[in-house]
Amino acid sequence: MIDDEQLLSFMRETAYKPMTYQELEKHFGIESAEEFKQFLKLLNKMENEGLILRTRNERYGVPERMNLLRGKLQAHAKGFGFLLPDDKDYPDVYIHANDMAGAMNGDIILVRITSKSASGGRMEGEVVRVVNRANSQVVGTFQNHDTYAFVIPDDKRIVRDIFIPLEKFHGAMDGHKVVVNLVHYPEGRAAAEGEVIEILGHRNDPGVDIISIIRKYQLPEAFPDEVMEEAETVPESIGPDFDLSGRRDLRHKRIVTIDGEDAKDLDDAVNVERLPNGNYVLGVHIADVSYYVRENSALDREAYNRGCSVYLVDRVIPMLPHRLSNGICSLNPQVDRLTMSCEMEFDAGANVVRHDIFTSMIKTTERMTYKNVRILLEGEDTELMERYAPLLDDFRLMEELARKLRHKRMRRGAIDFDFQESKILVDENGKPTDIVKRDRTIAEQIIEEFMLAANETVAEHFHWLKVPFLYRIHEDPDTEKLQHFMEFITNFGYIVKSKGNTLQPKALQSLLEEIKGTKEETVISTVMLRSMKQAKYDAQNTGHFGLAAEFYSHFTSPIRRYPDLIIHRVMREVLEQGSLSEKHYDYLAGRMDDYAKQSSERERIAVDAERETEALKKAEYMLDKVGEEFEGIISSVTSFGIFVELENTVEGLIRLSDLTDDYYHYHEAQHALIGERTSKIYRLGDEVKVRIARVNMDEHTIDFEMVDMKPRQKKVGFGFGGDTFKPVREAQRGGDRARNGRSARSTSGGRSAGGSRSGGSAAAGEFKGRRNSGKASRSGGGEYAAGAGKDAPREGGGAGTRLSAASGKPGGRRKGAADAAGKSGGGRRGQSKSGKKDFIGAFVRKKKK
Repeated sequence: MIDDEQLLSFMRETAYKPMTYQELEKHFGIESAEEFKQFLKLLNKMENEGLILRTRNERYGVPERMNLLRGKLQAHAKGFGFLLPDDKDYPDVYIHANDMAGAMNGDIILVRITSKSASGGRMEGEVVRVVNRANSQVVGTFQNHDTYAFVIPDDKRIVRDIFIPLEKFHGAMDGHKVVVNLVHYPEGRAAAEGEVIEILGHRNDPGVDIISIIRKYQLPEAFPDEVMEEAETVPESIGPDFDLSGRRDLRHKRIVTIDGEDAKDLDDAVNVERLPNGNYVLGVHIADVSYYVRENSALDREAYNRGCSVYLVDRVIPMLPHRLSNGICSLNPQVDRLTMSCEMEFDAGANVVRHDIFTSMIKTTERMTYKNVRILLEGEDTELMERYAPLLDDFRLMEELARKLRHKRMRRGAIDFDFQESKILVDENGKPTDIVKRDRTIAEQIIEEFMLAANETVAEHFHWLKVPFLYRIHEDPDTEKLQHFMEFITNFGYIVKSKGNTLQPKALQSLLEEIKGTKEETVISTVMLRSMKQAKYDAQNTGHFGLAAEFYSHFTSPIRRYPDLIIHRVMREVLEQGSLSEKHYDYLAGRMDDYAKQSSERERIAVDAERETEALKKAEYMLDKVGEEFEGIISSVTSFGIFVELENTVEGLIRLSDLTDDYYHYHEAQHALIGERTSKIYRLGDEVKVRIARVNMDEHTIDFEMVDMKPRQKKVGFGFGGDTFKPVREAQRGGDRARNGRSARSTSGGRSAGGSRSGGSAAAGEFKGRRNSGKASRSGGGEYAAGAGKDAPREGGGAGTRLSAASGKPGGRRKGAADAAGKSGGGRRGQSKSGKKDFIGAFVRKKKK
């Protein structure tokens, strides 16, 4: 029977011309009535999914052959958006706010290409059809207007408010945070219509802020009953009569866990020994979660849907119920636990000379913390050294091996960004009490290097076995972005050598070493990071650019990451049975792409939710510090202002309009603002002194202002008095009148300018802080979630007041919204694009008179 892949491959052939279903039936040799019936169902399904199109004369073809592209919409707070095409051979497509046709962030859409650059690298389009809606529910603030209401979405990428008729209030009151089920989606000037399905509480009630973020990202908190019932059947401990057949008994070895002080899900343990020949033997032992979570069980289906554990500021939303994650699967001290072990022998140069992967049972000797291991290695505490005396030599050997592994990794060209991270401390009511820096000590580096070594070894081993597998890949940077980076560093006198059109990660790491300790270290590291792509999961191994690794996977955290659990299943079956059965091989081969896509998407959602809770609590922490002065470093320069990061990692914006001592022009290539009159320069990495001006708890943003900023001198021009060209400059500013240019940056982690698509330009932090748990994320230090944006060809200026139109709905617009004719309903007010041109034209005409 023909499937969708065969049909798509046929229609994508160069010689293909759109065919009717009868012609397709004949081509594929469909004869039986049942086969024909299934074929028609396939055509209808693929048409509904936007994978194929039917023309007016009943002929079928693929969208890309009809000047259309299918993909996901990434909307911006200012109203415009980008199509992220399913076909990665095409660049992202810019969509103007007027061409969105009611599509919302995350929707799967079909876009008609309306223009493209000569090289085809930049394209613009318009939405012709919404294939699949991504948003069925919206979280926001309820604004009552007696006979109707609007819900103002927390997600600023949803740029139109949700209209709520009176009969669908369901008890919601003004100021409540609510969850709304969308009944009708936006169409033309009509706003989306919804129904209140959950009242989270008043926006100012303790805890409602975090709950709102949880609902916004639709993070599942409670586990379904069938999952909990299945979890209850899992034993709490391993009995003395457990059958060890096929497993190696390692309970006699000195094996320890090393984690943060408040970590509960201990999924990895290590031991190191010295062989008589001087080589090292490193054992990395990972919880055998796959033994308890069987394929296609209720636990497995729930873990797939969640994708990973989410570490918010004040809580953890686990991938597995606590009975497993903190219980039988956690490698708690001095209890028997089932594990998957990777044992590696290293020579003096840290090269793997032998490795073995097997199922095992361990019994950890101690539950160590990063802090205590660091203290022991530095010899700071005599009492602690006496307590752990039997393990001291093991820790020193671990340090010795870890330093050699790191040296080898750096020598081969792995890129190592050492950005400062912080942890937000909160009280029992969720109020932030302090922000403390996370230190990346030798203890963290030991675990980082050991997990990296195990992940690489496992990936290579199973790659050569040619079994279905999930890899962690990091593609080479985009050529255009790398070129911009190379041009940027020449401003500081640096050059990165490349071979032809390719750039090796070793060259970038050499640059990082060259700039270490210099004033420009932060700025160059930041811009380098933004030039890189996001690491993601894939069924095909294409290598990891940032780690300079040919093979890489995620093997070490199956309690909190679904991809690790998937490959554990493959590994265990191969180890126990010798190979995969033909049936299971085909099943897994057909599912791996889906596993990779789902896991990558859930990871991004988790990262976005974690970042938003951090931004929220940082803003709340600074509320009572308005008016205080701080030293900071410029962390980003945009067309609408500069972002400054304080010593405690809190970041705020100094808007262009608040730089009152001069008129500043944005120079994108130099990442700088340059004064028109004084030639004063504000550039990435500069140290500045700022004052806290405002804190916006709705947007989770902080405004700074420069200390000792002098007022701008007025110019007198052509006898008119005042600043003649002030309207020109005001028109040029765009985003400095509103914070919506920062919204995309806040939600996705990017640091692009207001009009750019932000793809998350901050380190993935996969080894940098398990946020609330204090546990290092053991997936690969130096993995990146970078994807700096590209400028929107036409963004329409800054965003300001919401226009919540509900054409034909009772009450029209909500209070405070402009009713000016010609504004599109439910959108955000845009700035005139013609300000400069109109003013100069008027001035010239006046002068001629």
